[in-house]
Amino acid sequence: MNKLYLNDLLNISDEEMENFKIRFNQFNPKERQNPLDLYICNPEAVNTTYLLWRARQRYFNVGQIALCLLKLSHDLWLLTTIKKITKDLNICNGISYEAEEVEKYKAYFGRVIIKFHKTFQTQGVYYKNVYKEMEVTQILPTTFQGDDFPGYDNVQLSYHQLANILQYGKRDWISALKNQKAVYLITDKNNGKLYVGSATSDSGMLLQRWSNYIANGHGGNKELLSIVNTHGFDYIKTYFQYSILENYNSKVDDHVILERESWWKDTLQSRDFGYNRN
Repeated sequence: MNKLYLNDLLNISDEEMENFKIRFNQFNPKERQNPLDLYICNPEAVNTTYLLWRARQRYFNVGQIALCLLKLSHDLWLLTTIKKITKDLNICNGISYEAEEVEKYKAYFGRVIIKFHKTFQTQGVYYKNVYKEMEVTQILPTTFQGDDFPGYDNVQLSYHQLANILQYGKRDWISALKNQKAVYLITDKNNGKLYVGSATSDSGMLLQRWSNYIANGHGGNKELLSIVNTHGFDYIKTYFQYSILENYNSKVDDHVILERESWWKDTLQSRDFGYNRN
C-alpha cells in the first residue's frame, strides 16, 4: 500500500512552502499541564497560546502560515490548526501574534495524525524541510478527544486525562469502568508516594470511586484530604496519576477485592511509606 503524506492532503506547492512553518508542541516537565490534556478540554487554548506564544525567539513573521502539531506519543503528532499570521505584537513571554485560521484546511484540524521522528531541539521548522517525512497514519472521523480505552492492564491516567474522560463521557472508557470492581493505585509523581484503594459495590464500583477523586481530589480519604488542605487541589491536579492493579467483574464478592487491596498495600508498603493509613 502506498504511503499517504501530509502534503497529499494539503497540496502545498513548492512555491507556497517557502511561507509555511511548523511549530511542534509537547509536554515540558517544567510546566504543570500537558498541552495534550489542555487541548482535549479547550482546543483553542493550544491553537492560540501554544502556537502563538513567544519567549525570546521569534517564530513567525506576518504573512507566514503556521501549522500547529501536538505530540500524542513517541513519533505521533496531531495536526490541530493552520493559521495565517496577521499581526506581530512583538511581545516576549506572551502571545506575540494575531492569526486567523486558513479555512480551506479546516476539515483536517484535530483529525489528522502524523508519524514524524523529530530529531532537532527547536520547536519551529520550515515545512519545506520536513514535509517529505510526514506520513499520515490516521484520519479520525471526528476531532481528537483522547485515547481510546487501552485495556485494564494499560490504564495510566493523569488527573486531567481522567477528568476529561468523565467530563466528555467517553463511551468506551465509561463502559469499561462503570460495572467494574478493582484494586487501583494512585501515585504522587512529585514524591513517589503511593495510595492503594479498592472499588467495590459498596463504593459504587470503579467509575464512581474515581469520579469522587476527580470531584474533590481526595474521595473522602483522610490522608488525601490532608494533602488537599495543605497543598491545595491544584497539587492533586498536577501530580496525581491513576492506574489499575487488578480488575474484577461485578459478580466477584467484595471481600475478595478487599483482601487483594490489603495484599497490595503490604507488597508496595504503602502504609509505611505512602498515603495508606489502614
